[in-house]
Amino acid sequence: MSAPLVIAIPSKGRLQKDSAALFSKAGLEVVQQGAERSYRGVIEGIDGVEIAFLSAPEIAREIGAGAVHLGITGRDQVEESVPDFATRTDLLLPLGFGHCDVVVAVPEAWIDVVTMEDLDDVAAGFRPRHGRRLTVATKYINTTRRFFAGHGIADYRIVESLGATEGAPATGAADLIVDITSTGATLRDNGLKILAD
Repeated sequence: MSAPLVIAIPSKGRLQKDSAALFSKAGLEVVQQGAERSYRGVIEGIDGVEIAFLSAPEIAREIGAGAVHLGITGRDQVEESVPDFATRTDLLLPLGFGHCDVVVAVPEAWIDVVTMEDLDDVAAGFRPRHGRRLTVATKYINTTRRFFAGHGIADYRIVESLGATEGAPATGAADLIVDITSTGATLRDNGLKILAD
């Protein structure tokens, strides 16, 4: 008997419901095995396929490690969690749900900062004026480093955020943020604006 094909789908929330609906629409019934809170399952009537219910970041990590063959997760998670993701993974197709963008957002009071070039100007002069580097709150550490390096921004410090990132500038925990958004409403509600590029 050969090893099963392992497919990872989100374990909870809207992404889990949308994933289950996607399988159902294709005539495939995903069934959890064991207890109600079990993290393993099968596709009813199909042998050799195992379902792993994981969080979106875990799905990306397990794909990168080779422990999962296919997974439903966000591109942002893959790009953040899998080193050399472009050569180590195949992004098969967008599924039409769970859309969001990774964005750089700054306080609305920064009226002269509209683009990454503007942010580069701010970063270059920030340390001499404030005695510290510009701080960026994010859970997307690798993505932020790649994106900022691509725009020539080097003089900043990342502050890891594990939630409510949009509040970091208001609390003084960071000067700006890198986070995901689908509409931008929460960012606007917290006095932030998304940079154009």
